[in-house]
Amino acid sequence: MYFGLTAMKKKSIAVVIISNGPGELSTWVRPVVDYLNKINDSSKNIDKLNFSIRLVLVPCPNATGKEYEVAKSWNKFELVTKAKTFWKLLIRPYQYAKWPQKGIVIFLGGDQLWGVLLAKRLGYINITYAEWISRWPRWSKIIAAMNQNVKKSIPKKYRYKCKVIGDLMADITNNKKVAINLEEKKWIALLPGSKRAKLSVGIPFFLEMADHIYNNNKNINLIIPVAPTTSISEYLFFQSNKNPIKKHYSSKIKQIKQIKSSIFDYVIETSNNTKIYLINRHPCYEVLKKCDLAITTVGANTAELASLTLPMIVVLPTQHLNVMNAWDGIFGIIGKISFINKFFTFIIQKWYLKRKKFFAWPNINTNKLIIPERIGNISPKQIANEALFLLQNKKYLREQKNNLSKQRGKTGAVKKLAYIIFNSIKRLS
Repeated sequence: MYFGLTAMKKKSIAVVIISNGPGELSTWVRPVVDYLNKINDSSKNIDKLNFSIRLVLVPCPNATGKEYEVAKSWNKFELVTKAKTFWKLLIRPYQYAKWPQKGIVIFLGGDQLWGVLLAKRLGYINITYAEWISRWPRWSKIIAAMNQNVKKSIPKKYRYKCKVIGDLMADITNNKKVAINLEEKKWIALLPGSKRAKLSVGIPFFLEMADHIYNNNKNINLIIPVAPTTSISEYLFFQSNKNPIKKHYSSKIKQIKQIKSSIFDYVIETSNNTKIYLINRHPCYEVLKKCDLAITTVGANTAELASLTLPMIVVLPTQHLNVMNAWDGIFGIIGKISFINKFFTFIIQKWYLKRKKFFAWPNINTNKLIIPERIGNISPKQIANEALFLLQNKKYLREQKNNLSKQRGKTGAVKKLAYIIFNSIKRLS
């Protein structure tokens, strides 16, 4: 449930970060923590602050379940708690650690309410990073907003708490400049998902789609940025006959070879001789920024791609909703019961999918369709043909890119938020 408890040193201030999925951890949490430590390390001995950094993972439907292991591997936190223990932590925090009398709870992912509740329980102040909206301004000490629109949406009597700092995601795209030459061919990034439920559909669907693209244009290269919460072994599993969805698709992985002296780590070769390059380094924004197009599942990755202003097609094949036993958790259990399976499929198809207006974050945030969403009984060939059309008609890609760039905030947010936290620690010391 946690680690580092016995090794904890006595610290005067606790900096507690609330977060949820892999995207938020890599694009928000890690850069802010690194910059906060950089500020403190660069201070003179007399100005150095005595604080501990702790990470509290919170429940999230888009989480993979592997966030704990990823965060722990960074060795940046004195304490990490799993999402499934959040409610127990909220009720009995001293079961998990000794908590200093003073501290700060910083919301960097999940539901903003979790940050408010934990801050109240521990008696700490609350800082909220509001990307699109500040939901609990009354109980936040400081609101760090992505742009002026967020500040304007806050009731006037709480607006004084808000500081517009910019876009955390805009910063991470500029952190690393690497000279990579991908210009000889067109490049498409494929993002089939990171959760088992998505991979069960995504791997066979995307493999067949890749074959269609390659068969029609061999001047296109395909890459998959492998999420830190998944592995190549899972790719092999979900393209095999052990995956019940595989029977609907013909493409298979013939082999996966390791590549040396390359920015890519492996290459998948399909049974139709299509090559898909894999990159394990995360994040790999310097590679994604060189791509012409991304084809992705729904989820937080659509927000990451939007921050890179990378044109995309968002896909959600709904023809496999009835294969519930491939899903995670309770759905995987009850999905084995035939009549419950049919009931859930009916509800999702007849109510949820029709009621929900948009699925991709850029469209949700602007409340209009600025990137294409393909939801329904779609085929790999349809999506492949659309991708080929977009690459041949670049004006549509330019239009998408322009629309994506308009909705993001300015750079410099990581530094500003780190200083807000640092100065808050100073005031508490």
